[in-house]
Amino acid sequence: MCHVIVTCRSMLWTLLSIVVAFAELIAFMSADWLIGKAKPRGSAEPGEQGGGSLEPHHPTLGIYARCIRNPGVQHFQRETLCGPYAETFGEIASGFWQTTAIFLAVGIFILCMVALVSVFTMCVQSIMKKSIFNVCGLLQGIAGLFLILGLILYPAGWGCQKAIGYCGHYASAYKPGDCSLGWAFYTAIGGTVLTFICAVFSAQAEIATSSDKVQEEIEEGKNLICLL
Repeated sequence: MCHVIVTCRSMLWTLLSIVVAFAELIAFMSADWLIGKAKPRGSAEPGEQGGGSLEPHHPTLGIYARCIRNPGVQHFQRETLCGPYAETFGEIASGFWQTTAIFLAVGIFILCMVALVSVFTMCVQSIMKKSIFNVCGLLQGIAGLFLILGLILYPAGWGCQKAIGYCGHYASAYKPGDCSLGWAFYTAIGGTVLTFICAVFSAQAEIATSSDKVQEEIEEGKNLICLL
């Protein structure tokens, strides 16, 4: 019979695991990793020549996506086109970004699997005598390492032609030139830090759910156990 065990530590760990997985996934899919300088009104792609005065529009560039001005719309506030610039993996602008995409994808996949499993830890705490909390914590640590590798390699691709088109000729590896870093990059960093916090917190969740008080209530035949 399933004993539903809910503690503050395990619930917090579950919520953080879900938040981290979604944060990293959203950041990976976003085009707001690099924010370019304002471009002429007539330019659809950064680097193209266009007339007109500068307007407060900043094109953005992600690992495989971008947001640019929509040249067909001139009189609306929202006049940008966002979507992938790379239709295939090989069309990603830099080899470093291709490697970054692989590392981030693997890390995010692991985090999503852990987030899914974490929901069931209220009912099942072990599989084959192995604590799910400890296993998930180990997987989160591994995912964090993949995320770190991806984030370290990402700035090495700032010297590719695509990035130079957005950030100017001064852009090079680990130097963004005229670009600034967007919210997606900072979200990925924050999510990576939280990933390691989750990995550490999983041990606390394991301690809370295997405490003597929990075992006593299980022996008393209670199926729903809620502890602070």
